[in-house]
Amino acid sequence: MPPKLQATIAVRRVEAKDKAAWLALFRDYIAFYRTTVPDAVIDAVFAHFMAATPGAHIGLVAVDAGDRLVGLAHILLHRSTWSTAPDCYLEDLFVSQSARGGGIGRALIEAVYREADGQGCRRTYWVTEETNYQARALYDRLATKSVFVQYRR
Repeated sequence: MPPKLQATIAVRRVEAKDKAAWLALFRDYIAFYRTTVPDAVIDAVFAHFMAATPGAHIGLVAVDAGDRLVGLAHILLHRSTWSTAPDCYLEDLFVSQSARGGGIGRALIEAVYREADGQGCRRTYWVTEETNYQARALYDRLATKSVFVQYRR
């Protein structure tokens, strides 16, 4: 049985006022994958979120009752050579360590699905590390694992 979602959690688009909190979460996500991303790239990503240009990434955040960011999801809607409908790539998904287990990851993925459905996407997909067992337990309940170790809806 999935954990009960905290009633005070909402998912919305990231806003300019969120930059510092988003940056902290995004840096934690980057550290989770033991890598680095140059500051210039991070700044450009946030600028794309704010521009809301068609074809640019969309940033979603999970917030608690005090509007404190506790999770993020970054998606990219893109064309496909296999369909005239777009695909939705969930590039980044992260929930702060202190907020895990309360259904926030599920709420973020469901918000991504709603965004994709609203844009007429034919599928939503993402990848994760083979050893990310905690996240994969959730993904296995919300999507189908492909033979390419890629989750599809």
